[in-house]
Amino acid sequence: MTPAASMGKGTGAVGVEEALLPEFSGGGPGEAPGGGASVCGAVFNVSTSIIGAGIMSIPAAMRVLGVLPALLLIAAVAALSDASVEFMQRYTGWDSGPPSYAGIMGDAFGRAGAMALNVCIAFTTTGTLVVYLIIIGDVMSGSVGGGDEHAGVLRELFGEQWWTAREVVILVMAVVVLLPLVLRRRVDSLKFTSAVSILLAVVFMFITLGIAVYTLFSGTAKMPRMFPDFSHLHSPFELFTAVPVIVVAFTFHFNVHPIRAEMSKTSDMKAAVRISVVLCAVIYALVGFFGFLLFGDTTMADVLVNFDRSSGAGVPQALNDAARLSYALHLVLVFPLLLFSLRVNVDELLFPGRRPLATDKRRFVTLTAVLMAVLYALAIAIPSIWTLFQYSGSTFAVCISLIFPGAIVLRDAHGIAKSKDKALAATMITLAVITSTIAIASNVMSSISGKVEGGHTADS
Repeated sequence: MTPAASMGKGTGAVGVEEALLPEFSGGGPGEAPGGGASVCGAVFNVSTSIIGAGIMSIPAAMRVLGVLPALLLIAAVAALSDASVEFMQRYTGWDSGPPSYAGIMGDAFGRAGAMALNVCIAFTTTGTLVVYLIIIGDVMSGSVGGGDEHAGVLRELFGEQWWTAREVVILVMAVVVLLPLVLRRRVDSLKFTSAVSILLAVVFMFITLGIAVYTLFSGTAKMPRMFPDFSHLHSPFELFTAVPVIVVAFTFHFNVHPIRAEMSKTSDMKAAVRISVVLCAVIYALVGFFGFLLFGDTTMADVLVNFDRSSGAGVPQALNDAARLSYALHLVLVFPLLLFSLRVNVDELLFPGRRPLATDKRRFVTLTAVLMAVLYALAIAIPSIWTLFQYSGSTFAVCISLIFPGAIVLRDAHGIAKSKDKALAATMITLAVITSTIAIASNVMSSISGKVEGGHTADS
């Protein structure tokens, strides 16, 4: 792949940072050409990559753990995510291809390492994007089957019509709204939609806050538990099932290099990531607390189900609909960033060594259309994938966000890691393996016993 990076041991590697389309690459002679994206634009894009469907399960994770342990877990995972991204950036530029997560994995572990990463990203992003379409269908049309059916916004307003059917609504959203966004070939071109998506996440947070404050003053809300209630748990190990929920909520690593490549100063990416992680941790903590305050021990994995039923005595349904719509619109605007990552990784798996995808219009459009068709079919065929996604969150997402970055440092192919770096990397991997193993075992035991734990489902 082109162009090659210039490398030098001891002083670090200075890689050629290529934007998605070469004609937009800036930089003068002797400088690593990048794009014109600012720190602010990078913060919006990174934050949009972080805050996805995962925000919906934060209140449920807080129900399982209690407020204080959940807040500590959010802070810990945020810190580890920031450290893992710093590890990735430190090893960027040593390989001979354009900077990418797959490139540094390939540099450390060969083609097998790059392929392992691409497979994990493909599974993680596919599942997440299908979840997005399912949620959009639930909000606009309504859920299908099961004892918890609820009418979507369109059916509430217009009743049962052929054009309010789930299949039609998702198809129209995919073709009319999402397709023009996913056909954008530069990540930085999405910075304005990213800014709006972050605003919508904040709107969702404030609506939740407003409803929670209303219920407090009306006397219908109870103060949330500070610690876990073991009487509601079959085993203390069930506490670990909340860990993958938070880890998945901070899995954004596959978007770091595309966003970094379009910055005018790639050295600013460290600050952009740190700001984004702190911002998203605060949003997660607030949404989790107010959601748990609002719904208490009835908090579901899909918090939108709670909004559909009732957010509190006397709360107008219009306010509940506003919460649902703001969240659904947020996912619509997050969708293109995740599809970009999926498209790049599928292209690397299917067409290794070909020229950059963004410069091949036919391959770009064809692959985008095929992926959208597959995602639509899965969203219609699998109306609920929460349990499946919890398992993938305990495996693929943990590998992407913690295990692979830690392994790159321990491998230390270029001898640049310090002792404290290797100690932190080993700690990251150990914690990830132990917590994920316990979470998977607990989920398997719950499935065998026929117990469905709504608050334990992990989604990104």
